[in-house]
Amino acid sequence: MSPRTEKQFEEMRENKRALIIETALTLFAEKGYYTTSIQEITKKAGISKGLLYNYFESKEALLKQIVITGFDELLIFFDKNKDGILTDDEFEYFVVESFEMIKKNMTFWKLYFSLLVQPLVMDVIGKQLLQYFDPLFQSFSEFFIRKGYQNPMEEVRFVAALLDGVGMHYLLDPENYPIEHSIQKIINIYTKQ
Repeated sequence: MSPRTEKQFEEMRENKRALIIETALTLFAEKGYYTTSIQEITKKAGISKGLLYNYFESKEALLKQIVITGFDELLIFFDKNKDGILTDDEFEYFVVESFEMIKKNMTFWKLYFSLLVQPLVMDVIGKQLLQYFDPLFQSFSEFFIRKGYQNPMEEVRFVAALLDGVGMHYLLDPENYPIEHSIQKIINIYTKQ
């Protein structure tokens, strides 16, 4: 048996890290952040506590990484050409792709929406969320200014609530919720002016 290369060790590390994140994500979404223990995560992942702590210093750090990873994936679809100016086409693309992400990663989004209503958890991850929301909200605000809205930040908050609400209702009943109709309606409201 030949010795492992540095690349193989890195792949093994990345696989273990991904296993920990996926296991914690599933348990946090199913049981809640506070009711899930490190011991439950390690048992379900089939690893030792020491190994988990080798990757994450705490359960809080693990949660923060889950949130960061989820939002990094979402931001790929925002302002497609990354020029800082949100167009109608980019707004439409973002809305469509956001809901595609929800469909593909329902576990993360169930966790995200459950976290929003847990003030103690928001104390843990609130700063990370603001780091993601601030640039998004600013771009959306400029989009609404160009569209002639008198109170663009109020419209940004409304759109955020609209997207969250549709996402939550879809997650509650994915078989019956009229997601495509909702997506098209949101797009029509903001791009057909």
